[in-house]
Amino acid sequence: MTTPYDSRPWLRFYPSGVPTDVDVPDVPLTRLLDDAADRFPRHAALAFLGRSMTYRRLLRQVDRFAAALHRLGVAKGDRVALILPNCPQEVIAFYGTLRLGAVVVMHNPLYTASELHHQLADSGARVAVVLDRIHETVAEALPGTAVERVVVTSLTEYLPRMKRLMLRLPLRRARRIRAELSAPVPEEFGAIPFQEMLAKAEPRPQALLDPWVDLAALQYTGGTTGRPKGAMLTHRNLVANAHQTIAWDPGVRPGREVTIAVVPLFHVFGLTMCLISTVLAGGTVVLVPRFDLDLVLGAVRKWKPTIFPGVPPIYQQLADAPKARKAGVGEIRACVSGAMKLPRQTVDALYRNTGARVIQGYGLTETSPVALANPLDGNARHVSVGVPIPSTYARLVDEEDFRRPVPVGQAGELIVRGPQVFSGYWRQRKETDEVLRDGWVRTGDIAAMSPDGFFTLIDRKRDVVIVDGFNVYPSEVEDVLLGHPAVAEAAVIGVPDTRHGEAVKAYVVVRTDTLSPTVDELFDLCHQRLASHKVPGSIAFRPDLPHNILGKVLRRVLRDEATTRLRFR
Repeated sequence: MTTPYDSRPWLRFYPSGVPTDVDVPDVPLTRLLDDAADRFPRHAALAFLGRSMTYRRLLRQVDRFAAALHRLGVAKGDRVALILPNCPQEVIAFYGTLRLGAVVVMHNPLYTASELHHQLADSGARVAVVLDRIHETVAEALPGTAVERVVVTSLTEYLPRMKRLMLRLPLRRARRIRAELSAPVPEEFGAIPFQEMLAKAEPRPQALLDPWVDLAALQYTGGTTGRPKGAMLTHRNLVANAHQTIAWDPGVRPGREVTIAVVPLFHVFGLTMCLISTVLAGGTVVLVPRFDLDLVLGAVRKWKPTIFPGVPPIYQQLADAPKARKAGVGEIRACVSGAMKLPRQTVDALYRNTGARVIQGYGLTETSPVALANPLDGNARHVSVGVPIPSTYARLVDEEDFRRPVPVGQAGELIVRGPQVFSGYWRQRKETDEVLRDGWVRTGDIAAMSPDGFFTLIDRKRDVVIVDGFNVYPSEVEDVLLGHPAVAEAAVIGVPDTRHGEAVKAYVVVRTDTLSPTVDELFDLCHQRLASHKVPGSIAFRPDLPHNILGKVLRRVLRDEATTRLRFR
């Protein structure tokens, strides 16, 4: 029988001493920013498309934003929605909200109105901070929610002069970026300009908080079902995970770290790995609003990053880029992959073509997110997701009885315990009780553990499809397809895809008493109601679907069929 892994193998990897436990201070998350500003006031905290912001200025803007929110009536415990890409405003609004003791609710700005509506209504957010070019989508999502005020900002607000940016870009790309960054906000939208809020505010002191109890963020995830639920992350959860990830990396140099933030901050992987951990180290966060190979390579050349969190498709594109080695990708100290399986081919190609080494870790929204990771000293095992990070316990248990551990080498459900484990799902007691047991979080992932404590994922207990690192829950897509009056049954699976990791594939059974829909009709329906990464890459009609004795669709059978066809093409 296995016992909770106690981190002892680290001492073999790091004889100089990586801590097996981490002392987590009982402080609000904003204290990490305060401390960085105190130690490195003139150091660049943020860099964004050619312009940087010092810790001193960032702290001043955070305090002003907190005061502006207070003037709008936001108080401790209220929820504030951020619907933004990676940009300085997102960081300012994030810490400013926390300064008041309010709770941040991160949203993907690419969501459709119906997707945003569900999360805004469920969280009860009173204020939303949004990007100007998605204001129409947000406006459509607001009816029936508790949102009272909308703050609107533009990516151009923190850029250097546009002429300087455009002079460095080919004309075609310049026009495209100008169009993306300069969408005006109609007057009838009735929004509050972000900069106007900051200009009229005086700094606001930190609200009194209990880091163990008070929430810092609601991060929406499908959890064990397809309907997104808000994972409640306390200040202590996020502070702990930042300290854990910093302790894991023996090469960290306070005040000298540079992190490329191309993973979205609205994803908990980007939030912790790119922002919170870097701020704890007093480093520079280089914000990239979306993945663009030229922008990323330009940032690598200019800022000489030490840390590059990413997902496998990003590393594969870097591996395939002839200019990546010359840009200095091989000089990055730590490339850390998460959110989806890292193929060995990508690891080998990146090292061969750029000289960069990438290791993979493991986590989930419910663990803030980092729970396991491979060592950074050259002892990584690329088929494995590594071992538990400091102050984290992991074990494998019987899928039906989490109290019964499985023997070493045998597959079981992975469960995790540590200070980063969330406090439950927002207003979802039943779902919380199903996942949290005696301080352990049931991940729903099947894994095996080697005798020396390395964990290897075998399969997902859940049927989540991971596209570019983002979870796509089959039931969400199936519900949209079933909304067509001619669709009798629908099943969605993930199939291997070299560019995106996985692609969404849908199977549809049509009613015999109606006119059969066309594939284009179903695609149009999905585009109307789903974010682009959730839209199926292919839709196939079938006379029937495989079911078990209870009538449940066997997605596993469909996956096996699809994988077999791909293998023998």
